[in-house]
Amino acid sequence: MELTALIVVVGIALFFNYTNGFHDAANAIATSVSTRALTPRAALAMAAVMNLVGAFLGTGVAKTVGSGIIDPPKDLHGLSIVAAALIGAIVWNLVTWYYGLPSSSTHGLVGGLIGAALAASSSVLWHGVIYKVVLWMVLSPLIGLVLGYLVMVVMLWIFRNSNPSKVGRRFRIAQSLSAAAMALGHGLQDAQKTMGIIVLALVTTGYQGAADSHVPVWVILLCAAVLSLGTYAGGWRIMRTLGRKVIELDPPKGFAAEATAASVLYATAFIWQAPVSTTHTVTAAIMGVGSTKRISAVRWGVAGNIVFAWVLTIPAAGIVAALAYWIEHLFA
Repeated sequence: MELTALIVVVGIALFFNYTNGFHDAANAIATSVSTRALTPRAALAMAAVMNLVGAFLGTGVAKTVGSGIIDPPKDLHGLSIVAAALIGAIVWNLVTWYYGLPSSSTHGLVGGLIGAALAASSSVLWHGVIYKVVLWMVLSPLIGLVLGYLVMVVMLWIFRNSNPSKVGRRFRIAQSLSAAAMALGHGLQDAQKTMGIIVLALVTTGYQGAADSHVPVWVILLCAAVLSLGTYAGGWRIMRTLGRKVIELDPPKGFAAEATAASVLYATAFIWQAPVSTTHTVTAAIMGVGSTKRISAVRWGVAGNIVFAWVLTIPAAGIVAALAYWIEHLFA
């Protein structure tokens, strides 16, 4: 019974990972596709490969998600909390994907964990939530916005006397590298979150020791492969929002936004082991880059809708997760 339940929860976690892939594929490739630096299929294939590689580069974020957000009971009841959390995150991913809103799969998962734990009267590790999630939920887009603006200002100054068409051609090539770097960062961050959930499920059912936070190789392989498959499936609705509706991008702006966002993802994963949102970071970087032309170049109405979805993500996913837990509890 317990093993069957564990297999089901691992399956749900992998489905969440798949939705994360097609939901967040736009993060890595929207700018390079909209500027025609890459064709859509080539961009998706590149993003899938780099997501796969990124998943093997660290496990710090996985440990934070697996042991730093909630502390469920070590039994089937704890496993039901994890399942409810995943359902909350999956539902929010699908809703925001349908409406083309680039919301955060990361914060959907965190919201699901918190909502399910509260519904079950289980322990929420608020210190970890505040300092590893909420703090970086605010800081990462702010850093992306400011850095994106500064990087674009420096680039404009360096190439101020250059021929615009030649600069555009060069940056169209450079964008292939920055898009790959962005996809690598997405794999580094987002694959680890599902790894952490699976480790949490293993610990909850006793298949891994509570003091043992390492991520098994088979978990890394599964999460990396499924995230890559989801990425290759594509997220065209969200891609249109990020690539065209926030600002009109050209290759230099696309390169600046991607390079900025990728650097933030690497720093937060390797230095602070914080599960930040690739969506928040790259969207803020795009806004920062676009505002160097003029403030009105950014379509702030679209940006406002995106920010509204960001604010709703944790509580909305938490409410769905709580409902899922109560339904599970009722029928179990």
